[in-house]
Amino acid sequence: MNLIRRTLSSLAVAALVVGTAVAQQLPPKPAPVPRPVMPEAPVPPPPDVDGKAWVLMDYATGQVLASKDPDARLEPASITKIMTDYVVSAEIANGKIKMTDPVTISENAWRGGGAGTDGSTSFLKLNSQVPLKDLLYGLIIQSGNDAAIALAEHTAGSEPAFANLMNAYAKQLGMVNSNFQNASGYPIANHYTTARDVAILSRALIHDFPEDYAISAIKEFEWNGIKQHNRNLLLWRDPTVDGIKTGHTAAAGFCLAASAKQGDSRMIAIVMGSSSEKARADSAMALLNYGFRFYETHKLYDAGKALTTPRLWKGQANQLPLGVDSDVLVTVKRGDYDKLKATMDIPATLVAPFTKGQQVGTLRITQDGQPVQNVPLIALADAPQAGFFGRLWDSILLWFHSDKKPDQK
Repeated sequence: MNLIRRTLSSLAVAALVVGTAVAQQLPPKPAPVPRPVMPEAPVPPPPDVDGKAWVLMDYATGQVLASKDPDARLEPASITKIMTDYVVSAEIANGKIKMTDPVTISENAWRGGGAGTDGSTSFLKLNSQVPLKDLLYGLIIQSGNDAAIALAEHTAGSEPAFANLMNAYAKQLGMVNSNFQNASGYPIANHYTTARDVAILSRALIHDFPEDYAISAIKEFEWNGIKQHNRNLLLWRDPTVDGIKTGHTAAAGFCLAASAKQGDSRMIAIVMGSSSEKARADSAMALLNYGFRFYETHKLYDAGKALTTPRLWKGQANQLPLGVDSDVLVTVKRGDYDKLKATMDIPATLVAPFTKGQQVGTLRITQDGQPVQNVPLIALADAPQAGFFGRLWDSILLWFHSDKKPDQK
């Protein structure tokens, strides 16, 4: 009996130890570079923008830093061609088509977007065969409507089928307020997008297809003996600007999707419905400069590095390393870094098994009590179950743990 009492007493002590709640502590945020104590510098409101809607987005995080009517559905004109570019690039990456493919210029492409129309054209000849790569250059640099239609027909068999493909990719990217009816942006009913959706698309293009995105930085392209300049005036104004696309119709006004990179930071500015070519360029440049001047991006936590190792029950190991699957980046107004706070939501009891990459909890980043980011906390390694006796022992400890009353000491 004494032996039984001692055994039960030992189990109770163990249960008290494991049953005590331990706050999960995150590693400290990287300390900012020390600087002299100065008065807090105010951040002014965004600049005046000539446009019906506009968005300033930080590329690294996808955060919208400033905006006006970002979800207003508007005609995009040739901004549409960013989506055309994305779909063609994705289909190339998937092995469906190749850069070296010869593309026949159909009568539909020639009549609908050729030299006889009022819109932008690459001056493609009827029934000629043009390498797909050259059509992509014509699409992006010259904003050729004929190039857009020819690419659509080659990629999907017809332009309506390509429009369905555009909408499928848009949905996949999270562009919830967009609907495309053609590849060129030629005015047509029920063809619309938003400044926010264009920013989402632009960020995806830069990230997913950097080599194709680089075409948008080229200032001129010659085809059929005709040299045309890129309509993005910012390419001549600022060497940090490397894209993306212009657009204009009478109904849509002047539109511009622009991006620039300074050091490790990249900003994306979308202006839709501006009053002139110069106004859209001035507005986009002002937004980019505002972003670089008054915001900064910080890396809080590294991908694959354990942020916490909570107790694991019934596993071969006693702890489960948790972390994030990609670097946690946050963009804030300059001077607001110290206002960020990180906490972790993790279940009180973790019972094996877990697989590597499985979401276990959530890392929450807040600023002044307002949510900034919620990031999945994942298992950084497989955590298989323990053997029979290991699971039995933990079951006994868990029994004491769950049986303990909240007011027990």
